[in-house]
Amino acid sequence: MTRFIKPLRELLVLVLIGAALTASAEQEQRYFDNDALRDRYEQLIWELRCPKCQNQNIAGSNAPIAADMRDKTYELLHQGYSDAQIIDYMIERYSEFVTYKPRVTWGTVWLWLIPGAGLLTGALVVLWLARRSASQPAAPISAAERQRLNELLQRESDES
Repeated sequence: MTRFIKPLRELLVLVLIGAALTASAEQEQRYFDNDALRDRYEQLIWELRCPKCQNQNIAGSNAPIAADMRDKTYELLHQGYSDAQIIDYMIERYSEFVTYKPRVTWGTVWLWLIPGAGLLTGALVVLWLARRSASQPAAPISAAERQRLNELLQRESDES
């Protein structure tokens, strides 16, 4: 029995080493000239959205297009592009979808106007309904309705 334990232990060690190497191989190895450049890279890949994945940034996406975008971000940073220029480049190449904070343009202005217009419309409707109900006094009840109401009230007081 002990002659099987030693080979199994060695096999387990090899499997764990292989798993660790595989896990480290999946992490991107990027080299930066300084920490500020690395921080800008990290911030940019967290701010840019993967065009293929639903609401996932390119830092966390495994899609090939996200890897391409990370590569391009890395390349543009090393070419001296500013953060705004890199985001503009990505938007121009992949559309406004790649940013979580769309720019205010003629194509995206409705994103900011519709909620405000909805609130304004709702406030105007509530104001109109309030004014309408205040301007129409309640219709007086007829003598027959008054008598019926009194009968109902009398019946209820007799029952209780």
